[in-house]
Amino acid sequence: MERDFIGYGAQPPKINWPNKARIVVSIVVNYEEGSELSFAFGDPIQEAYKEYPKAMPDGVRDLTNEQVYEYGARVGIWRVMRLLDKYDLKTTFHACGMALERNPDVARAAVDGGHEICTHGYRWVETSNMTEDEERAFIKKSVEAQREVCGQRPVGWYCRYGPGLRTRRLLMEEGGFEYDSDSVADELPFYAVVDGEPFTVVPYTIDVNDMKFWANAAFGNGEDFSTYMIDAFDQLYEEGAETPKMMSIGLHPRIIGRPARARALDRFFKHIRSHDDVWVARRADIAAHWRQERPYEQPYSGPSGE
Repeated sequence: MERDFIGYGAQPPKINWPNKARIVVSIVVNYEEGSELSFAFGDPIQEAYKEYPKAMPDGVRDLTNEQVYEYGARVGIWRVMRLLDKYDLKTTFHACGMALERNPDVARAAVDGGHEICTHGYRWVETSNMTEDEERAFIKKSVEAQREVCGQRPVGWYCRYGPGLRTRRLLMEEGGFEYDSDSVADELPFYAVVDGEPFTVVPYTIDVNDMKFWANAAFGNGEDFSTYMIDAFDQLYEEGAETPKMMSIGLHPRIIGRPARARALDRFFKHIRSHDDVWVARRADIAAHWRQERPYEQPYSGPSGE
């Protein structure tokens, strides 16, 4: 995979978002609960990310951490869904097939609510250390699981912790995928070129992300997160007067679904709804609009790679 340190440079494209919006906001709900690594599922290791610092002895099931993930599926996701309904916001779910299988009510509610289900793989595991045949089978199983539970196949893809060197090529080989979000290298969509063929990439974020409540405790309370989200939005909204922008937000029901943190989300949703010229969109719609407004042309100087 080639590395690109130039991208759009000092002159990012002036994309025309619908209704002349200054900014498109992409809200992503990562629904992974029930697909995480667990001794209960027969995995050789169990999930390390947790709400608390206690480490269990080797080989001992961490029942409390298992219950934290169960909370996300039992309680947290429904609080997030109510907030989305309250502000009439359509979002993209990065959903693992196994998680949807364990709680099909979530899949039905998301589809019925007009949200996009983008596959997050069959399980919440890393693909970068799989063999090519293993990753090819993993992609296929992810598609089949979502088709079975949701009644529709995914058109988007997002890996845990990022792709392997062959991931994008295998997505194109599988067919039916219209974009992936396996990049944090930009703020605007771009085309990656694989074997001479363009593929749409809708970048994701790891800074405007509630995982930082857990990772290094960067966010200590809801106010920290709402302030960070609002500051990012305000900066991009201001810049959008000259060149329209895109903002991504990453959420996890087991984290943001806690009452105090959900208040932060409510404040942010209220803030963006108080502004004109904002398009809140599903990532599939962003990808489709980008291809329509800015078709791929050779030569292209933007990011590339498998």
